[in-house]
Amino acid sequence: MFEKVKNFFIGSPLASVGESEEGHLLTKTQALAMLSSDALSSIAYGPEQVILVLTAVSASAIWWSLPIGLLVLVLLASLTISYKQVIYAYPQGGGAYVVSTENLSPTMGLISGGSLLVDYMLTVAVSVSSGADALVSAFPFMKEHTLLIAIVLVLLLMFMNLRGLRESAASLMIPVYLFIVSTLFLLGFGAFQILTGHLAYHATAHVGKVVSNVTIFLLLRAFTSGSASLTGVEAISNAVPFFKKPKEVNAAKTLGIMAIILGIMFAGITGLNYWLGIVPDGHVTVLAQIAQRVFGDSVVGNTLFYIFQLSTALILAVAANTGFSAFPMLSFNMAKNKYMPHMFMEKGARLGYSNGIITLAIGAIALLFIFEGSTERLIPLYTIGVFIPFALSQTGMVVHWKKIYGNHFLKHSVANIIGAFICYMIIGILLVFRLGDIWPFFPIIIALLALFYSIRSHYQNVAMQLRLTDDVKNIHYDGNTVLILVGNMTQASIRAVNYARSIGQNVVAMHVSTKETEAKDKEIQTEFKDYFPDIQFVNIESDYRDIINPTAKFVERMTKEASQKGHTMTVIIPKFIPKHPWQNTLHNQMSLRLRAKLRWHEDIVIATYTYHLKK
Repeated sequence: MFEKVKNFFIGSPLASVGESEEGHLLTKTQALAMLSSDALSSIAYGPEQVILVLTAVSASAIWWSLPIGLLVLVLLASLTISYKQVIYAYPQGGGAYVVSTENLSPTMGLISGGSLLVDYMLTVAVSVSSGADALVSAFPFMKEHTLLIAIVLVLLLMFMNLRGLRESAASLMIPVYLFIVSTLFLLGFGAFQILTGHLAYHATAHVGKVVSNVTIFLLLRAFTSGSASLTGVEAISNAVPFFKKPKEVNAAKTLGIMAIILGIMFAGITGLNYWLGIVPDGHVTVLAQIAQRVFGDSVVGNTLFYIFQLSTALILAVAANTGFSAFPMLSFNMAKNKYMPHMFMEKGARLGYSNGIITLAIGAIALLFIFEGSTERLIPLYTIGVFIPFALSQTGMVVHWKKIYGNHFLKHSVANIIGAFICYMIIGILLVFRLGDIWPFFPIIIALLALFYSIRSHYQNVAMQLRLTDDVKNIHYDGNTVLILVGNMTQASIRAVNYARSIGQNVVAMHVSTKETEAKDKEIQTEFKDYFPDIQFVNIESDYRDIINPTAKFVERMTKEASQKGHTMTVIIPKFIPKHPWQNTLHNQMSLRLRAKLRWHEDIVIATYTYHLKK
């Protein structure tokens, strides 16, 4: 039943070898849709965050968004060059985590990896909450259901990604390319109207105007807010293994295309907003106001506006998919190094890392509940979460070039040095001016580091204890003591006893009785003796209607006796299996509870004897 439901939602299993697996990798067109949606969608809120900071002083300060935007583009160019280098240097994926681990230290790698894991959850939360905001801007009557809309979007994306790379990429192509076309059309149409004089100049202040209370600290804070538009740039370097061959070449080209489109969009939106003099409104996004002004109030204009808003809502909703693509790959790389559970290395039925996908969805939904779906409250955490890995990755690449080229490393690492400087500056600004907003990030990272090292320590201890030694050759058993747990005299218990006699030299049956079942328990003992007069039957009385703990104590005593005789100790739990899986819910799960309790006891073998019902 479960398999049928699972196959209905995510599709039938796919073969994991040969052409089938290769056929489910991504082309550049598909990868641009799947891995760039986060970065491209950020222009819907990145420029607005700059303006929100500036207008806190005065609307006249909006002109400062132009030089700030230019600096953001410089950082974009630097990050693009750097991550292209990362793609070729580390084609196995992992991005900032692998670069920091190999060139700085394992701890720096874990800080990068932990930051990105949290950031991808924030990516999903910010994207879907922004998508819900864009939808509410067009349809205000949905305002009360913003959080619910965001959660539904997360679940839809989770199921879409569980279906596999190609299918999720195909589903994303329409919203991503619709947004690209819609935004480029908006910018092109806006530029045409400006050139033809149909879109009047309404800037709040001319470029260069002195605005009181505008300080360097305000401008730096605005810059850090605008830099949120660059989150997601690293995702392609994390997911190189998802590309078709030649993987590095296709990934690098996709990254370059994404950077060009993102740069044009960011510059265009920033320029149009300055020209139109639009001031943030708590009810309508800046991007929506730009679209309203550019397209006008005619029937055609309104139609174009709603198409644009729909495309914006869709891209913001599916932008979360960048996290769904990059988080599982990063988890895989960290699990490979034993810093995360090995379950993150397992591929699901549709060739995706399903455990990573599900974990990301759960984390994102938790963040939405904690922050009540507020984009503004999530952005600062989002920014610090991505710029720490950015900075460490850039630093790691400088060290990488130093290792390869020695004293001639500078000409190869100019972009890395510039990028690292700007990233560290942004981190410093966030620490000074936004500490009250970002402080939760640091205890989370400390807790994650402790968890990562604890997981690795566990795996090391397991490997050490399971390693073959000469002592193994000297282990010898003189026999086998078998204990059968008898609840009732049934086909299952009788067959289990017969099986026990075939494998053990010393067979004991045990039953736990309570005050409520005293009369029936005597019948069970009598009936057992009729069938097996030669087998010892032990009846344990429980005063508290508890079967599990008395059984565990008796098993512990029997194990010690078996050990003294040089015997192995086997516990057999009889169990019947209903014909239909749903019928399991009609019966108690005592056998499962007993196994769960007994598995913590040393030096015993726990076996379940199953009897299958036919009706």
